[in-house]
Amino acid sequence: MNKQRSFNFLSRLIGLSAALVIVVLNPVDAKEKPQFQRKVLSAHKVELPSNQVNAKTIKVTFPPAFKTPEHVHEGPGPRYVVKGKLKVIEGDHVGVYSAGDTFWETGSLMSVENVGTGPAELIIFELAPVK
Repeated sequence: MNKQRSFNFLSRLIGLSAALVIVVLNPVDAKEKPQFQRKVLSAHKVELPSNQVNAKTIKVTFPPAFKTPEHVHEGPGPRYVVKGKLKVIEGDHVGVYSAGDTFWETGSLMSVENVGTGPAELIIFELAPVK
């Protein structure tokens, strides 16, 4: 081999070695997969009224400034605010909840008011006695 060929071969070998070191030390997966995430938003111990309950999932949409009359639900359960801002009055407790917040509703007399600027959405998980 002449000097020029030796130099080119050596240059390529060094370049490939450097690339290999970079890949090994800093691996990049071209098809990176999203990671599964799990987060407990609410936990509450519940004494069920019987061995059988009617578990419901209900989506409620509140127009801006809408306020429910005082009411009760068939059973207690967690509530999840999907979007908007809600003021919840249940007995002596007043809470304001925004998108991503959860709260526990006991099933007592309550009212809900949309205090945000746009529509609000609430998911109700209700644990009611079977009728």
